[in-house]
Amino acid sequence: MQYPSTAPGIAAALITFCIVATAILTPRAAHAQDVDFSGRSVDLIIPFSQGGGSDVWARFHAPLLARHMPGQPLIVVRNEPGGGGTRGSNAFADKAPRDGLSLLGISGSSLFAYLLGDFRVRYDFNDWTVLMASPTGGVVYVAGDLGLNSWQDIATLRDRQLVFASQGITSLDLVPMLAFRVLGLDAHYVFGYTGRHDGWEAMRLHEVNIDYQTTSAYLQNVVPMVAAGDAVPLFSWGIVAADGSVQRDPTFPDLPTLEELYEHLHGAHPSGQEYDAYRVFASAGFAAQKMLVLPRDTPPAIRDTWLQAIRAARSDPDYVDRAPAILGAYQSLVGEDAQNLAASVTRIDPDTRRFVLEWLADEYSIRLTE
Repeated sequence: MQYPSTAPGIAAALITFCIVATAILTPRAAHAQDVDFSGRSVDLIIPFSQGGGSDVWARFHAPLLARHMPGQPLIVVRNEPGGGGTRGSNAFADKAPRDGLSLLGISGSSLFAYLLGDFRVRYDFNDWTVLMASPTGGVVYVAGDLGLNSWQDIATLRDRQLVFASQGITSLDLVPMLAFRVLGLDAHYVFGYTGRHDGWEAMRLHEVNIDYQTTSAYLQNVVPMVAAGDAVPLFSWGIVAADGSVQRDPTFPDLPTLEELYEHLHGAHPSGQEYDAYRVFASAGFAAQKMLVLPRDTPPAIRDTWLQAIRAARSDPDYVDRAPAILGAYQSLVGEDAQNLAASVTRIDPDTRRFVLEWLADEYSIRLTE
């Protein structure tokens, strides 16, 4: 997708102001109630392939947001996969207009690349306003033909070679990679996939035998496989309570967390650098796993209009009725709360970053910094 570009300096500011004033705002004062998107089309950029958790999340929200935006614009979900979420995010950072007609749906993969200082990253979270932050969960599952009846049979995997389809080291796949290492599983990785939906497809076609999906994609795509005996869930990422403790995911109350599964397998609570790194990235990747952002210099009236639409959409009876089955039992944060959460998960302890970067360089010959 090609975004309209703007000229640098004062000329660009004047051009942008004129576009906003004539195309969206009425001649009255520039307040949220003056914004009108009638007849407009909005691009919601998702930097991952169709069918994955981010895509499901975006396609669920798009018509609800459109319903509550003034003028009810058409919101088109545009998939821009590649680079573990960095390609589409970079394009948005470089060229997205400031008129409210283009938004970006960020996922944990884009966040991880940013946290690790990946040389491919050209975006900065400080340049964006986070409108909404949606926590989510995820479930690791294995192929039904591995012979497990439930997660309690995980010990049978100790001597099995597992194959995982990955969209990249700095993607959200870093969480399962660290988890498998903590658990002591013999996991091998096939890189180059463009989204988690591709991992599910590889699983369905018996090309790999272990996978994970975020909650929305798991509920939509994997639950039927479990019912048919083609997949066996192992554990969920869990949720982090206010006191910092890890608890079972309310969407999957019958599944253990990694911590519980480790104790079942090894008889003790996990500890050490590997587990510390896992916990940092699991928390960062799922507490604010999906974020909806605008460029920070978008006019306040347009930003406030989107915030009003988001709040209205969350109270829509259609949202209340359908969200639990599609997105899981999680509550999104909006506005200042979302921005504060984003600020907390876009920072990383230097020692944790160093450990992960050295592990990736030593074990996979992957160097993310130039």
